[in-house]
Amino acid sequence: MRNIVVVDAPSNLGLRPPSPGTVPGCHKLAGALRELGIVRRLGALEGGVVVPPRYDLGTWREGDGVFNATALARYTRTLADRVERHVRAGDFLVVLGGDCSIQLGASLALRRIGRYGLAAVDGSADFRHPGNSDRIGAAGGEELALATGRGQDDLTDLEGLRPYLRDEDLRLFGMRDGDADRAELTALKIPHLTVGEIREWGPEEVARGVVASLETPVLDGFWVHLDADVLDPGVMPAVDSPDDGGLLPDELAALLGTLIGSPRCVGLNVTIYDPDLDPTGTAGALLADLVVGAFP
Repeated sequence: MRNIVVVDAPSNLGLRPPSPGTVPGCHKLAGALRELGIVRRLGALEGGVVVPPRYDLGTWREGDGVFNATALARYTRTLADRVERHVRAGDFLVVLGGDCSIQLGASLALRRIGRYGLAAVDGSADFRHPGNSDRIGAAGGEELALATGRGQDDLTDLEGLRPYLRDEDLRLFGMRDGDADRAELTALKIPHLTVGEIREWGPEEVARGVVASLETPVLDGFWVHLDADVLDPGVMPAVDSPDDGGLLPDELAALLGTLIGSPRCVGLNVTIYDPDLDPTGTAGALLADLVVGAFP
């Protein structure tokens, strides 16, 4: 049995301000899930906190590239150091975010070690880059493009390791049926499935197929990225971009349990849940239950 280790990565550096002069509340995700006893319920060891730099847009304006880029690059390297240490030790790491830009830390760490895949369970592809958008800025909507080498060098080529992830080693699922990124992903031959397609095939069957495709000799293992916005806003309204047509809890439970049950899965990060948008705590309790329930 591998040790489960919980590490906090409470960064909100990759999101736009919800309103002028405010900061995104997803940096409170880790604290909220800890209050719900997630470490104890997982039987996990304490991995500590990787403290992020201060959220500060400064003089950034549209067209300036990714905001907080210098801070993001520094934080990515620091988080990667922590992830690398635990993966090399054979621990199963649960990283509590934070926004989706924390995935860059895991991707960089795994690139240092070898060649790893990524199963991203997310309501959107997070594949915005200069080649398909003129609204570059929020790395939380761009982290998979950045991880595959698309974007500015100070984020895509840390330590000269571009790309941290190869296109062919990505698996994306949970996107809404009308997602505009589908055409590009298809052209790049990046496997992806929408909510409708997951339901058509069955979530457990889909996850088994993903696991089989990642349990190959060319890969040293894979990581799972979970964005809470993959859930339908009827059950998970506490996210920055709640879009109708998401997965239901039992569907997500079937996906996560199968993915995490693979001996080749080395870690999981949990992102985007915002306690500021969850006054009753119901959505947070659901998220904690789903994460805990994914482990045997």
